[in-house]
Amino acid sequence: DVQFIPHVTGEIKRFVRELAVKKKPDIVVIEIGGTVGDYENMFALEAMRELMYEEGSHNVCFLNATYIIEPPSLGEHKSKAAQLGIRRLLSLGIQPDIIVCRSHTPIPKVIKEKISLNSNVPVERVIGVEDIDKIYELPLALRKKELDEKILEVLRIEGKFKPDNKELMEWTKKNRVSKKAPSVKIAIAGKYTNVKDAYISILKALEHCEGVLNTRIETCWIDTTKLEREPRKIASLKNYDGIIVPGGFGKRGIEGKIAVADYCRKKDIPYLGLCLGFQVAVIAFARSVCKLKGANSTEIEPKCKHAVIDLLPEQKQISGLGATMRLGGHDVELIPGTIAHRIHGKQSFIRRRFRHRYELNPEYIEILSKHGMVFSGKAPDKRVMQILELPRHKFYMACQYHPEFTSKPLKPDPLFLHFIKATRRKHVR
Repeated sequence: DVQFIPHVTGEIKRFVRELAVKKKPDIVVIEIGGTVGDYENMFALEAMRELMYEEGSHNVCFLNATYIIEPPSLGEHKSKAAQLGIRRLLSLGIQPDIIVCRSHTPIPKVIKEKISLNSNVPVERVIGVEDIDKIYELPLALRKKELDEKILEVLRIEGKFKPDNKELMEWTKKNRVSKKAPSVKIAIAGKYTNVKDAYISILKALEHCEGVLNTRIETCWIDTTKLEREPRKIASLKNYDGIIVPGGFGKRGIEGKIAVADYCRKKDIPYLGLCLGFQVAVIAFARSVCKLKGANSTEIEPKCKHAVIDLLPEQKQISGLGATMRLGGHDVELIPGTIAHRIHGKQSFIRRRFRHRYELNPEYIEILSKHGMVFSGKAPDKRVMQILELPRHKFYMACQYHPEFTSKPLKPDPLFLHFIKATRRKHVR
């Protein structure tokens, strides 16, 4: 029989220890999400309590992030809710070493003292972290509050590291945008626009471009489901410097996305398609340029006349975990002489993360290529196309993978970087 204790908690501890032995890091950081008291994280918290007991209190540092409310009607901070959460953590046998108090505005000393008194945590280890304009300013802000030093003190390894702000200050400075920087307006055309966090990775990938290009990026939203009901509003796309069509599943909003891809091609508006954005770009091009009436994806219309997007024959035989999904990291072969090859530093291969099921139907590669669509990235040793481009366009590229998943601060993915470069041309002389 399998029991939560000791079997599940034991597996968690085993995983952490094996990671430490294999990677040999100075510190292993473990984040337990949710709220103290959730059923979902109770066994994880218990595993960490056991880990501290077995490894010793100075080999484990518990940092509790709590939220200090500031009701607008009162105009002051209130710590009671935070105190109750901390007490719940204490009741589970976990004594926080450090408490980070998140808040909208800086918390006063009296709030820190209340938290300290009710948690048995020294007041100097109760750290207030208020909202900041840019997330990339946060590491330096935490450094100035000496959070890292306090963690090292708990773990008794403060002598191993020397605090140095110079490198972190330089990194923070490079992520900043000057006050006189040009601004571009980017629209994300999708069907989950009511939940902005659905596209959080895309928003972060755009932020990664801001500091590198010294450009402010204003993000706007286009609901492609509404665009289907009101097709005349497609003309509003001319108000944006560039359009991103992100991934998604299902039929809703697809015709709106196809219309966006087609409009950007006709009006020479910079276009970046991600995953499903690749597929709708193919469908739009097949219908408008190749004159393949009825071109579609079998995900949307299983019996369409021209299945330019379809499951590959070998996919139809797959079963088991993930079924026909193409998941995780895969290599992409870049074709020499293409834009994709150039902007990726003329590398022969790149590795990117995928999360999709349907592919470009190989039977239509020839006709699409004949009419001017260039497939500049493919799966190695297979006729599975992963990047497309229209070379005569200002910027019209799409990929079947998710470049936003591997983009980093100061190292934005080349597709995002060159997309934003294209949108800046009319603003920078």
